[in-house]
Amino acid sequence: MNDTPLGGIRIEGLRKVYGHGDTAVEALRHVNMQVAPGEVVGLVGPSGSGKSTLLKCLGAIIEPTSGRMTLGNEVIYDNGWKVKDLRALRRDRIGFVFQAPYLIPFLDVTDNVALLPMLAGLSNANARKRALELLTALDVQHRASAETSQLSGGEQQRVSIARALANKPPVILADEPTAPLDSERALGVMRILNQMARRAHTAIIVVTHDEKIIPTFKRIYHIRDGQTVEEAGEGLALDDHGNDTPS
Repeated sequence: MNDTPLGGIRIEGLRKVYGHGDTAVEALRHVNMQVAPGEVVGLVGPSGSGKSTLLKCLGAIIEPTSGRMTLGNEVIYDNGWKVKDLRALRRDRIGFVFQAPYLIPFLDVTDNVALLPMLAGLSNANARKRALELLTALDVQHRASAETSQLSGGEQQRVSIARALANKPPVILADEPTAPLDSERALGVMRILNQMARRAHTAIIVVTHDEKIIPTFKRIYHIRDGQTVEEAGEGLALDDHGNDTPS
């Protein structure tokens, strides 16, 4: 595989085995994947195929059994973690977007987005400035002082995307981010992810079962029985209104 440009992610020969001996289950067999900066790829597969396990390995939540993962130009795993502080790795270099927004209810919208930069050492003022810049880019700046309970589902998902981008991570892992949304809002979320990937040079992996958004990917990894197969997608572009247009 070619060298991954700074900011991308590369996975080579990744395996994950649960258990030992006769009870061992090989969840990931020999996974290879590469996502460049500014690229959004889809990861699809049936339940039990290994998607969740792969996402947890990529997010440094569980440890693979063997293989190699490179983030930017740094090897973070090579038959063992090469990074001492996994919590800092997850906080500073990997953004997460989930099916449910998981916003903190006792913080307003701005503080929800500013929290991670502050935990990473950014001053309160600079963290809030960064949060407002992201909320503006995602067109929810008018909700900056609102309580999270006052937001619509689509607004909550935009805030969760802003939070994922707050520390300028080179990689974002999105787990079923459009599942609870109707077609228009789902395409809107994909438009936002593509725009933010290009602007921030972020590599984004979207795990999905959502047939509505499959045509938006230019590349798709299918995972079956713990192995990945890459194929070209339709690559429909998304205009500023979230409508499909030929790329």
